[in-house]
Amino acid sequence: MSDFWRRLSRRERALVILTLAILAVFVIKYAIVDPFVARRTWVKSQLESQPQLLAKNLRYLGQKEAMLAAVESARAQIQAQELKFLSGDTPSVSASDLQETVQAMAVREGTQVITTRVLNPETAGSFSKIGIQVEIGGQIHQIVNLIKGIESSPKLLMIDEINVRSLFRPIGFPQPPGVTQAPAQNLRISLMVSGYARPEAAAPLKNGSSTGPLTAVYE
Repeated sequence: MSDFWRRLSRRERALVILTLAILAVFVIKYAIVDPFVARRTWVKSQLESQPQLLAKNLRYLGQKEAMLAAVESARAQIQAQELKFLSGDTPSVSASDLQETVQAMAVREGTQVITTRVLNPETAGSFSKIGIQVEIGGQIHQIVNLIKGIESSPKLLMIDEINVRSLFRPIGFPQPPGVTQAPAQNLRISLMVSGYARPEAAAPLKNGSSTGPLTAVYE
């Protein structure tokens, strides 16, 4: 290398020195200066953001009691809503509870329960929707009171469908042989009433089948 350097002219030596200097500057810039500047910028941003993050965390800690109270209130509301669900660990038992509830309301209002039929349960989120179809006969004010009673029941009940058939015949209207005059404003309605069961009662029944033992006919 010393012989090679001695053979170079003064101008060539100057160019080599300049090239080495430029290379050294690039190495120092990309290997030392840039990482240092990036690290310094990161530290500066952390110093600026940490107080804000700390203040945010302190605000959350200050709301701890309010959050715990809100959680307890939500739990109490959930427990209160669960009391409105149908009882029973299976869809059949829940449907039986629904039948008994609707039939008790119908008897209380003076209507006649003619038939009831259990419908297949449906999945409703984390719960099971249990439904029955019930055919009822009675006067119009009795039917109205029954519908109001179902909708305002302590249990979470809904009327999904109503079919109304009037048995009223005006006085003097020809009656079929052997049929007596029906009372005025006499109605025959078909109601589809549904309620919700807890998750453990969400096991589905076989498709296309209904719980036969729960089907009842009243004369």
